[in-house]
Amino acid sequence: MLQENKIRFDATPSQLFAQADPAKIGRRGFLKMAGAGGLALAFYLRPGSAVAAAPGAGSPLNAYVVVAPDESVTIFATNPEIGQGIKTAFAMIIAEELDADWSRVKVETASVDQKRYGNQSSGGSMSIPRNWDTLRRAGATARAMLVAAAADEWKVPAAECSTEKSTVIHAASGRKLSYGALAIKASQQVMPDASGVPLKERKNYKLLGSRVTGVDNLQVVTGKPLFGIDVRLPGMLYANYTKCPAVGGKVSSANLDEVKALPGVKDAFVLEGNGRQEEVMPGVAVIATSTWRAFTAKKALKVNWDQSQASKDNSTQAAARALDLSKGPGDHVIANVGDVDAAFEKAAKTVEAFYEYPFLCHATLEPMNTTAWFHDGTMEIWSPTQAPSRGLNQVAALLNLPEDKVIVHQTRVGGGFGRRGTNDFICEAASIAMKVNAPVKLTWMREDDMAHDFHRVAGFHAFKGALDAKGKLTGWQDHFITFTPDGKTPVRGGDLSASEFPTNVLANARITRSMMPLMIPCGSWRAPGSNGFAYAIEGFIHELAVAAGRDHLEFRLEMLGDPRWLKPGDPASLNTGRAAGVIKLAAEKAGWGKTLPKGRGMGLAFHFCHLGHVAEVAEVSVDDKKKLTVHRITVAADIGPVVNLSGAEAQCQGAALDGLSTMFGHQIDIENGRIKQSNYADYPLLRMRSAPPVDVHFIQSDYSPTGMGEPALPPVAAAVCNAIFAATGERVRRLPLSKLGYTI
Repeated sequence: MLQENKIRFDATPSQLFAQADPAKIGRRGFLKMAGAGGLALAFYLRPGSAVAAAPGAGSPLNAYVVVAPDESVTIFATNPEIGQGIKTAFAMIIAEELDADWSRVKVETASVDQKRYGNQSSGGSMSIPRNWDTLRRAGATARAMLVAAAADEWKVPAAECSTEKSTVIHAASGRKLSYGALAIKASQQVMPDASGVPLKERKNYKLLGSRVTGVDNLQVVTGKPLFGIDVRLPGMLYANYTKCPAVGGKVSSANLDEVKALPGVKDAFVLEGNGRQEEVMPGVAVIATSTWRAFTAKKALKVNWDQSQASKDNSTQAAARALDLSKGPGDHVIANVGDVDAAFEKAAKTVEAFYEYPFLCHATLEPMNTTAWFHDGTMEIWSPTQAPSRGLNQVAALLNLPEDKVIVHQTRVGGGFGRRGTNDFICEAASIAMKVNAPVKLTWMREDDMAHDFHRVAGFHAFKGALDAKGKLTGWQDHFITFTPDGKTPVRGGDLSASEFPTNVLANARITRSMMPLMIPCGSWRAPGSNGFAYAIEGFIHELAVAAGRDHLEFRLEMLGDPRWLKPGDPASLNTGRAAGVIKLAAEKAGWGKTLPKGRGMGLAFHFCHLGHVAEVAEVSVDDKKKLTVHRITVAADIGPVVNLSGAEAQCQGAALDGLSTMFGHQIDIENGRIKQSNYADYPLLRMRSAPPVDVHFIQSDYSPTGMGEPALPPVAAAVCNAIFAATGERVRRLPLSKLGYTI
């Protein structure tokens, strides 16, 4: 808390670091601040690395750790918590290297500050991979400074000292000092070069890999106000924003005077917006004294829309067009390996199939919302966003404000799945707040959420495979049909890579692509791209195994070949040895090959995405009325060393159930540019009575850890559909299952 270079020392650590300007503090001021709160550790963060910075040297500060004389250790979590457990995981990584007593650790959400932290976002399961080394060094450097302080106090070499549970120990003399007792002295030590501080080996971890309950769990289950929807400010007003049901429409006129006359309504006005779907499209804002009043007024709002440039998209027509396109060659060659035509000419058997999957909505339980307040020339925002740094930049550009005049406060996020990586709801709230002389909370209705989502794009695959006389896969062809917003590039989440499995392991493989026009906005949906690709590709691989008369497990392992990185030297690429390891583990734990009663079957699928190697086996039964029972899903994952076993298991279980819910009952239909579904009544979520047990197993490897929020979802649909075939002989090539007559 800094004003005219003066520091208030009665502020909390988070207040001190959230508001202090390190460029104005100087070294003496920093040491005073650190001494008041104990040891404060800072880094200048660049993506993927941490560099020690001398306080006061002009480098921005990134405060991760504060050790106080009262023995508390405060750790700052920089990235948004969206239910993936990152707030707990980040703190565990630092606490492990720090050798902190976890019972003394407090975890606070860091301020949004790009100068100190760089880009703060949660998405793509990249929070841990991008911050792993930085966080470890933060903890290790803090520990080194505490050890140096103790060694100086005892006049002994630092190498003779060890640490354990927030205590520095000198075994030779039997002396001990707590971190709290050393906090002020430690803050006066010279900060070591973070890159040279030794880090622990996995075999020496005490906290990492254990089960730790989420640091906010008690507050969540007892209803404490942690989420964006919970924000309350004095004098706050409430808003709703109505846009054209067909994207691209503009406001011609509206009954604003009638709406303004309604009880509790303070104002109603048109926003022209900037025409960008990810920021502010044209619409009408209603401002009221409560959310209920705003929603009530919205129902009375009558808008005449100019739809001359609006979307005319139709998902049914698009599916029919895709089927027609699939009968011919693709418009663009994505990959062409070996001699595919020769492989098919020599094949003993060829197999062809057409797979399709629908548009999807995110349907997060917490609707889109943001509280914004323009005061004293500053736009202050409280929002449940996955991308607060980008949101700050967008608002500054949108409102023509300097970036230091936009403040974004992170709140806990009630479901993201990629939807809240797009900040239209923040931009709308900020635009509305510029016209309201009070804090204003914008809340979308569920109907707004579904009508104006950034949807998971539908996809279509026309496959052809070649098998030799021994039943080995010798040729692969995928004509992938997707959508384009501009006639040049695929929509977000609809671009199939040239290195997509199995093109990257086969001697003869071809991927081509055709695109259809689309105005409906699409975006990241849990495991973007992979969530659809895995279902289609792994389903067709199973078809090939069946056509070859071979066991699917054996066939799938054979495709991988010898253990290797597919891109040598690139740990971000698929490793066939790691893939084989999780496939074998999932099969073993599920009891692959055991005798099952009639009408019951097992299905296997593997997928590599977002750096994670994950295999799954589903065991299902189907009765003569197509009642589907999923008895168990077995998950095996290799994501490197697991940070929080409890959190990682929960992510696998949640992903599996999310995938099952989606494949069974979710589909977004588009007609005349409008989304037909409006709420959970016509977009039903899986019920608890239908949720199967999900067994989770990890291969703890020494590779750098990866995220777990995304990789366990893609294999689910294929595993279940392959199991349905094993149980019934019916092949599922289109989702959702509910549209094919299945019940669950």
